[in-house]
Amino acid sequence: MTLAETAYAKINLALHVRRRREDGYHELETLFAFVDDGDRLTAAPAASDELTLSGEFAPELADPSKNIVSMALASLPHGEGLAIDLDKRLPVAAGLGGGSADAGAVFRLVQRIHGLPEDWHARAAALGADVPACVESLACIGRGTGTELSSIDNDLAQTPVLLVNPRMPLATGPVFRGWDGIDRGPLPEGPAGRIAREGRNDLEDPAIALCPAIADVLAALRATDALLVRMSGSGATCFALFRHHDAMDKAMKDIAKVHPDWWQMGGVLR
Repeated sequence: MTLAETAYAKINLALHVRRRREDGYHELETLFAFVDDGDRLTAAPAASDELTLSGEFAPELADPSKNIVSMALASLPHGEGLAIDLDKRLPVAAGLGGGSADAGAVFRLVQRIHGLPEDWHARAAALGADVPACVESLACIGRGTGTELSSIDNDLAQTPVLLVNPRMPLATGPVFRGWDGIDRGPLPEGPAGRIAREGRNDLEDPAIALCPAIADVLAALRATDALLVRMSGSGATCFALFRHHDAMDKAMKDIAKVHPDWWQMGGVLR
């Protein structure tokens, strides 16, 4: 029997950096949200665990044995071996939590087949700060390094969303190092919509300094009939929220005419 899971693209509707920690990480407050599309994984029983890579962005991934999918699978008891194919449809180093989303999808596959151990959250956090949120892939608040999760009133579910990336990878570390160290305050209170509208992304300026094309993407999205435009995570992907699918579809077509080389993905928030 073959099982399939989508590794839902993660976006940060707001991302507030509060301080640099003594351990070298940053104290964050973020509103995670997830798009109903992303990478796609299929799993089938096998004599031993194995991973194959396919899809547009597969050539940009490291050795499959060192891929986070393999690491996630090895971190969980799951009985017999699993042969997993990863269809890599999300750009790499793009602020979409692609690797974390892939790991989250592995956790959901193992849950369906074998169940998850009680300490699954700690195992997920050991793989990456975004992985615990990606396991359930539902809107939530993340604090600490992003692993301390709390639920949120998600009034943005089913909102049309457009993701745009200039096809320029951007490593997370240099963006965080470029943060100016100023605490501009906590996330707003309230439902997801209010937090998104009144929040911000403190990494936007340092990301643009490293990748000026992000400013071009933001400008192109702001020229559409969008409700909200912002960069996701540490970039370089940006997103726009829309009232209606027709407005999102028009934005996709208009941007593709002017920037046919940019990557785009449309969907709705989960």
